[in-house]
Amino acid sequence: MSAKTKIALVTGGSRGLGKNMALALAKKGIDIVITYNSNKEAADNVVAEIESIGQKAIAFQLDTSNVTAFDSFVEQTTAYLQEHTGSTNFDFLINNAGTALYSLITETSEQQLDDTFNIHYKGVFFLTQKFIPFINDGGGIINVSSGLARLTFPGSAVYASLKGAIEIFTRYLAKELGGRKIRANVVAPGAIETDFGGGRTRDNKEINAHVAGLTALGRVGLPDDIGGIVAFLCTDDAYWIDGQRIEISGGQAL
Repeated sequence: MSAKTKIALVTGGSRGLGKNMALALAKKGIDIVITYNSNKEAADNVVAEIESIGQKAIAFQLDTSNVTAFDSFVEQTTAYLQEHTGSTNFDFLINNAGTALYSLITETSEQQLDDTFNIHYKGVFFLTQKFIPFINDGGGIINVSSGLARLTFPGSAVYASLKGAIEIFTRYLAKELGGRKIRANVVAPGAIETDFGGGRTRDNKEINAHVAGLTALGRVGLPDDIGGIVAFLCTDDAYWIDGQRIEISGGQAL
């Protein structure tokens, strides 16, 4: 009898790193639920691409900064899972959704800080909390941090501080969920060529060259450098990795 197909939920899966993660997971034989904030067409294209690989997929709208929307989103997701799998449960939660904030400490407004906090910490915390009862024993949670939690570049104080908080949160998840054999890890990408932050790492030649010069492998990261690591963490081969921060940066600023 074949093993039951596993399912992963990837927030912010319509573009950038989230899209790459979703596709890499699908190539491992995992069915996918993705969320998107506003671009339904892009999300539907990712679903179609996953289905072309041979896995099931669906996209739901979710603003991960809006905690008041989480109950209805959980109901929507679990109802879909119940209908299509016979269970409300899934296996892997990947908290990827996020936006950039580049602002010096002296120029950052309270609203900017609150908005970034809601997306990068509060939203991650409470979405995870609400889904923990629906994650199968033996499953996993992967949170997304940043190389900026280790490196210091002016203008990223708020964003990087919240990513540091996510790294600590991840260790506590691993400790508190260990009894259910649910693993929790955090990946910390270095600078990546995507449209994140207005695409400045990808499109600004000076920034791109500067980062490449700081990186042992001699270039800026690409989305394909990240998704495969996340997919690996959702396999049995990675079972003994728990509570860890894995930086994926090509050896940036060693």
